Amino acid sequence: MHLTALQADFHDIRVLRSTGRSIFIDNGQIEQISNHFVHGISCRALVAGSWGFVSSDDTQDSIPSLERAVKLANQTHAKSPRKGKGLADVEPPRLHDIPLAKKDPNDVHIDEKVELLLEMHKRAKVPDVTSTTVLYSESEIVVEYSNSEGVEAEYSLVRTGFAVSAVASQNGIFQMGRGSEFDVCGYELFDKYDALELAEKAGNTAVELLSAKVPKGGRMPVILDQELAGVFIHEAVGHAVEADHVVEGNSILSGKVGRQIAAPCITVMDDPSMHGFGYCPMDDEGVESVATTVIDDGVLKSYLHSRETAMLLPDTGRPGHARSQGLSRPIIRMSNTYIENGDSDFDEMLTEMKDGVYLLGSRGGQVNPGEGVFQFNAERGYMVKNGELTTPLRDVSLSGQILDILQNVQLAAGDMKMNSGRCGKGGQTVPVCDGSPHIQVSEALVGGSG
Repeated sequence: MHLTALQADFHDIRVLRSTGRSIFIDNGQIEQISNHFVHGISCRALVAGSWGFVSSDDTQDSIPSLERAVKLANQTHAKSPRKGKGLADVEPPRLHDIPLAKKDPNDVHIDEKVELLLEMHKRAKVPDVTSTTVLYSESEIVVEYSNSEGVEAEYSLVRTGFAVSAVASQNGIFQMGRGSEFDVCGYELFDKYDALELAEKAGNTAVELLSAKVPKGGRMPVILDQELAGVFIHEAVGHAVEADHVVEGNSILSGKVGRQIAAPCITVMDDPSMHGFGYCPMDDEGVESVATTVIDDGVLKSYLHSRETAMLLPDTGRPGHARSQGLSRPIIRMSNTYIENGDSDFDEMLTEMKDGVYLLGSRGGQVNPGEGVFQFNAERGYMVKNGELTTPLRDVSLSGQILDILQNVQLAAGDMKMNSGRCGKGGQTVPVCDGSPHIQVSEALVGGSG
C-alpha cells in the first residue's frame, strides 16, 4: 500500500487476524472454556522524530487510521520536538522456513481436549496433593504488514501449549510442582511431549518438597540447571541489552559493547528465527528475523534494536527485535534467548564442587537492569557435599549483581534446553523462550533461612 500523499517521513500498517481458545481445569472441574478473537489494524506514522500510533478493530480503516496517526505525530512534534535520526535501512523481509501445524487444533474435538486435561489432573493428584490446575491454549494468527518504503509481507502461525500445577500440603506446609510446554506447532505438541508424565512429575515434585529443608543463606558456589540459568540470562541480561533501556539510561550494560563482561565460556544468542515459542519470521516493523549474537566468548557484541534505536546507537547491533502484543505499538523485545553449549558436563561440575548448592527451576523473581541487581526464586535445590547431591532444598533463592554472576561462571555444560513462557514489558506480553546448559558459578548469594 503506497500512500505518498500523507505528510510523514515514514508510515506502516499491520493487519492482524487472531483466533484462539483456552480451557482451564481447576481441581478436576471445568472452570472455563473461552474463545477469543482479535481482528484489527494498527498504523504508525513518523514525523521529524515523533511517532503517532492508532489502532482500530476495523480492518478496512487503513486510510482514516493513517491520517489520524500522522495528525498525532505532528501534534506530538509541535508540543515536544524530538531530534530523531530516522530509521535504520533494512532489506525487505524474505519469509521462509515458517513452521506449519501438522495437526490443526480445530480438527480435534473439544471433548477430546477436555478428556486429556482431566486425565492430566488425575495424574497430578498423587497422595498429599490437595489442589491442581490444568491450562490448555491454542491460537492462530495471520499478520499482514506494509509500509511507505514499499514493503509488503504476510505470514500465519499456530501456537499450542499446556501448563499443569499441583499444590501439596502437610502440617501447615504448602509446596507446588509444575510443568508446561508451549510451542509454535499444532496439536502434535502432545506427540512431542508426554503431558501425563509431566503432570505426574508436577504432583510428585510438590510432595517431595514438603520434606525438603530450607537452606541457611550465604555466599557459596552454585550450579544452575538449564531452566534457572535460562531465566537468569533472559531477565538479568536480556532486558539489559534491550536498546530502549540503554537509550533511556536504564541498563547496567550501557556503553559496554566490545567489552569483556562475562566469563569466556559464555556466549548468548537471541534468535527469533529459531522454531521456539518466541519465533516470528519477521518483527512487527517488517524486519526479517535473524539470530543476534549478544555475548560472544564473554564479550558484549550487540544490543537488541528497533529500526529507530539502531540509528540512535550505531554499530551496536541490527534491528529486528520490535514486537507487539496484538494491535499494540511495537517495542523492543526478546524472542528465543539462550546461553550456547559449553564443553563441560554436569558430572564434571559436581566433581569440581566440594561444598555448594545445585538450584533447579524458577518461581519468578525480579531484576533491575539499570542498577544491575537481581533476585530469583528457584523451584528447588540440593546441597552438594564432596561432589554428591545430598539434602533436598526448598524455599531457596539466588540473588546478586548481574556482572558478578556473569564473570564468576566457571563451566558451561553441553546440555542446553529451552523453556517456553511469556514475557511482560510496557504493559504487553509476548511469547518467548529462554534456555541454557547447566552452568557452574564460583560464588553467588543463596537465600534461605538466614
